[in-house]
Amino acid sequence: MATTADYGLGEFAFPRGWFMIAVADEVTTTPQAVRFFGQDMVIYRGKGSGRVVLLNAYCPHMRVHMAKNTSSYVVKDGTHVEGDSLRCPAHGWRYAPDGQCDDIPYSNHGIPKAACVKSYTVVEKAGCVWMWHDMENGEPEFDLPAFAEWDKEEEGWVRWRLDHLGTLPIHPQEILDNMADLAHFIPVHGSKDIAYFENEFRDHIIMQRFGAGHRTLVSTGEDVLINDTWYTGPGILLSKMEGQHPSVIMICNTPVEDGEVRVWYALMVKVDSKRADAGGVSMARSYQDVALDAFAQDFELWQHKEAALTILQIPDDGPFHKGRIWYKQFFNPRARADEFRSRVNGVHTSVDNRKAKAA
Repeated sequence: MATTADYGLGEFAFPRGWFMIAVADEVTTTPQAVRFFGQDMVIYRGKGSGRVVLLNAYCPHMRVHMAKNTSSYVVKDGTHVEGDSLRCPAHGWRYAPDGQCDDIPYSNHGIPKAACVKSYTVVEKAGCVWMWHDMENGEPEFDLPAFAEWDKEEEGWVRWRLDHLGTLPIHPQEILDNMADLAHFIPVHGSKDIAYFENEFRDHIIMQRFGAGHRTLVSTGEDVLINDTWYTGPGILLSKMEGQHPSVIMICNTPVEDGEVRVWYALMVKVDSKRADAGGVSMARSYQDVALDAFAQDFELWQHKEAALTILQIPDDGPFHKGRIWYKQFFNPRARADEFRSRVNGVHTSVDNRKAKAA
């Protein structure tokens, strides 16, 4: 399993940015154990408020995991979560959402200053729970995507289903490489007659603009499938496809360990000009299934590949080198981000046959 150090990405093992950590409706008032970025955590909803809280898993008192318990009377009596706070099942120490202990039920000697656990910034949006991760413990430096289509159900958009794809035994660098990988579209995805392929590097965003024919999805040689795809930071990919039924694909990758990543997939599609009926929703789910099959073509390659610590790049490949430089900004102190951005910001065009066809 190749690590961040093996790729020479920077001084931090894990990247800075927004990352998906849960499907929103799967987070309840029952605390759940999760692990990301090499850390054990507890996620739960507050009672009454419904607020999502994410804390480090281990009580500083005696290092008990605060979610992995079913037999303690703290759990049986329903006091595991009180309001928005979490009680340790071992001794009942209670931690507020900011991680500070606010109650030791058997003591009248006050609460030690060290009685606190790390609390993480989380946001619930578009059916997902997002975590801001920063090994420098800084505030978010860029926003989540707008996910505007999520709130356009009255205009015929069907909200996505979140598909759990499990973990991949690879570093996320291998996934990000896809953004610059022009040459794989024909043999892997069935593209043909590529009209254009370009990447734009814009600070914390990398874009891929792609237009081509397709073996099965395009009816005539004059038609072109148009995809605009971009990452907002290192963990959230969105891809828009125009056509009879415009769609938005989302692929999220979140590091579990240094060299292992968890992946989710989702798709929203516009099926009508008004709120979709049951038939429209069914069609949207079928559309997502078909699109997921296409993504599985990439996923299978990632599952079985060896780490490409270096790429035997040829001129006809996309700009892998630029993509890897762009990615480094997230593995180094944010004070150095402009150093990497200045080396790649701008548009890199690999193929452009549009002018030739127009002539």
